[in-house]
Amino acid sequence: MPLVHTARMDAHAFDRAIKLTAGGEAGHWRGQTDPAYANMVGPYGGITAATALQAISQHPDRIGDPVSLTVNYCAALADGAFALTARPVRTNRSTQHWLVDIEQGGETVLTGTALTALRRETWGTQDEPAPRVLSPNAIGKPNMAALVEWVKRYDIRIVEGAIPRVWDGSGEHSRTTLWVRDEPPRALDFASLASMCDVFFPRVWLRRATRVPAGTVSMTIYFHVGQAELAAVGEGWLLGQAQSSVMRNGYFDQRGQLWSQAGALLATTHQVVYYKE
Repeated sequence: MPLVHTARMDAHAFDRAIKLTAGGEAGHWRGQTDPAYANMVGPYGGITAATALQAISQHPDRIGDPVSLTVNYCAALADGAFALTARPVRTNRSTQHWLVDIEQGGETVLTGTALTALRRETWGTQDEPAPRVLSPNAIGKPNMAALVEWVKRYDIRIVEGAIPRVWDGSGEHSRTTLWVRDEPPRALDFASLASMCDVFFPRVWLRRATRVPAGTVSMTIYFHVGQAELAAVGEGWLLGQAQSSVMRNGYFDQRGQLWSQAGALLATTHQVVYYKE
């Protein structure tokens, strides 16, 4: 079973953005950035991470579902064509380790690693409950300012920690809690879940209430569910929360969680983000 939907001309904008064309050898792909997911410079980082995962999902030798994905943004991906390679470097009975990279203009712009696995039923528990917040309907219309094009691809309803309205240096905390889903709605899969792990604006903006240049350098995502749990979410809302532990010497971390509307923790993520004064 594929991890993501096959893109068609009438497909959702997300599927068109992560569409890849076989590049000859197994694991070699060609892609094209999509203006629907444009960021301040190049495409939105979440869609690039989702594209890397898409390449793994389409590999004929892939086994299992994603357990973890790490992407390192070596340089800004420019608008236009790119080449992507995904290859398994070790396959065991139930786990598989991957290397992935994206090249553009003869230079590497992204490197990554991933783990896929055949999950089995075991004892389990969830010690990280979803925060108790107002429902998406109670909050009302999307309320995250669409400063760039990719934000329009999501219905984002911020519960707390919105982008400051006044950039006056008066920020007191770095936590944002929000509801999010694709716009228009789309059934959740691993690629879209990976992309939504990056919907949070830079924590330094909130903490400082000062808009400074910032960009993700490395992002790791841990997936805590399988296909059945994703299917149960369908086109439903995800509840996300993100905050920083430390901002120092030009870098800050960002840790985040995404729960289903039913309260199941679907994914956790950690980023390292570069910022300027």
